[in-house]
Amino acid sequence: MADTNINVNKQNVIQLLTSGQDLPFVIPEYQRPYSWSDDQITTLFEDIWDFSIDRTKPNGAKSYFLGCIVSYTENGERQIIDGQQRITSLFLLLRAVFFMLEKEENKTDEVQNFISKIKPAIWKENEMTGKEDRNKILLRSEVVSDSGNEILRNILETGQADSRNKDNYSKNYNKFIELYSEKSLSSPNHIYHFVLALLNYSVILPITATDQETALTIFNTLNNRGLALSDADIFKSNIYKTLNDNDKKEFIQKWKHLEIESEYVNESIQSLFYYHMFYLRAKEQDDKSTTPGVRKYYLDKTRQRLSVDIIDDLITNLNLWKVINGRAPLDDESWSQNVDICKILDCLSSYTNEFWKYPVSIFYMEHRNKAEFETMFLKFLRKLYILLLTRYLEIPTINAVKSDILKLDVQIINNIHPNFNAGFEKPKLDDEYTINAEKARTDNLIIAPHRNMVRMLLKLLAYEDKNQTELLPAYWEIEHIFPQTWDSKYYTFNKDDAEEKLEHLGNKIPLEKKLNISASNNYFNKKKEKYKDSRISLSQRLGKSALEKWNLESIASNDIKVCTQIKSVFDKWLVDYSQEAKEPKQKLTTEQIEMIEKLKAQGIDISIN
Repeated sequence: MADTNINVNKQNVIQLLTSGQDLPFVIPEYQRPYSWSDDQITTLFEDIWDFSIDRTKPNGAKSYFLGCIVSYTENGERQIIDGQQRITSLFLLLRAVFFMLEKEENKTDEVQNFISKIKPAIWKENEMTGKEDRNKILLRSEVVSDSGNEILRNILETGQADSRNKDNYSKNYNKFIELYSEKSLSSPNHIYHFVLALLNYSVILPITATDQETALTIFNTLNNRGLALSDADIFKSNIYKTLNDNDKKEFIQKWKHLEIESEYVNESIQSLFYYHMFYLRAKEQDDKSTTPGVRKYYLDKTRQRLSVDIIDDLITNLNLWKVINGRAPLDDESWSQNVDICKILDCLSSYTNEFWKYPVSIFYMEHRNKAEFETMFLKFLRKLYILLLTRYLEIPTINAVKSDILKLDVQIINNIHPNFNAGFEKPKLDDEYTINAEKARTDNLIIAPHRNMVRMLLKLLAYEDKNQTELLPAYWEIEHIFPQTWDSKYYTFNKDDAEEKLEHLGNKIPLEKKLNISASNNYFNKKKEKYKDSRISLSQRLGKSALEKWNLESIASNDIKVCTQIKSVFDKWLVDYSQEAKEPKQKLTTEQIEMIEKLKAQGIDISIN
């Protein structure tokens, strides 16, 4: 690997911006649009103004630190990785100051001095004449999704911004003009001290690397002001660079659509790239347990994984998350209105990590256009649920299913009916003692489950209620039927015995947050009235039951009931999946039936399978 050089050199504003004569500043395509607001612009101006006052006092501050700028050099230009908002705002502020100085009728020595300093900080100078070329600006924005790039260029060139414009460049530039004008009127004797403080005593720490990867690493290490620059931004830039002008416009439209839709369903573009990586890995038959970094994977120069076609795949994949996260049916995709599919997807969404998402996404991407997709998708999701739940109950670690899931991903590519194991581990011996011991073990895993699996189990129980015809509310809480705290004078049993059973599955139901708060730690005969108001059939039915009390015996009895029910559901789903997938029978048309009858009348035997 080539040696990497990093240059760090504190500079004042004039020194930094004037260095653009040799290395012009570029805001790369993958950066986010300029977004500083009126408040941030005002704060920047007022902070420098206050500093300019302080530095005129004895023992006043000698400099004002504006932060870091992280960049790397490429093709004779300085690509800004971090600090784009700040450096863009500084260019706008200097242009506003220059505009105000240039329009002064009495150009004092101070004004002439500042004008001469600002010119080479904004525009390219002719080396022979020393004159600035206002068409050659030292800052250029190439942000893909920012329609204001040309507006920025025009402001820096002409010093004019239409007050009716709503873009941030125009609004912020006009705000700087307004603030400067106000200070000129209220403090005319100090305004030049402000300009001096801005140009010579406001300092920045530029960190310049020789390559993009190093600059990104520095940025992600230093950044503590918000989200780090995402891999998706880098991928957008790499794809954009390969396109012609017409294709660029179409690509940007699709990207903007993806940004809006992904934000609506709370599934970032970064996540979509990540899920798609597992799809591509599965197509490459890669089931290795080591997961590559998503940026390294897509930018691998030995593979052509990053092309314009990927945007269509991400849009397609996003449809799946519209159903899962957004609970919205899709046009022309009947499976999205299948209540049983939506229920099991909702159950899976409560899994403790994202491993469930990869096989679900791959199954959808690979098989969605097949005639039997809806039938097989439901069977697959149910068996996947069993795999994930039982494996975690047995081995409650993050990577408990990792190896199995990666192998399953590859199988899905080759088969709409992949063969994989699910369910509790089978005993190695088949004697009665071992079988009974295994049953007791697995029963206990369900009755007293790991806390991370409780929501998945409660959802399953709720959806198995025949009256639960719709999805559970998006927000609900786990209600302890027997309260977690109680007045011991009402109960004679041992507190330790009670506390052990409080966390059993048989003592829990799903309940809407508002109702759960109302139920509080009241006793069963009082809570029942709250349960009746629930839209969750399982909880509502308990509220309408004839039960008058709920005690330790009630929990034990319900433990057995729910455990038996869950195991019965698992057995049914596994048997259903194990049956050979068959092509659905096609219904005969009226014309076909009439033809068969005519043939039969002629003595020709027709058998329909």
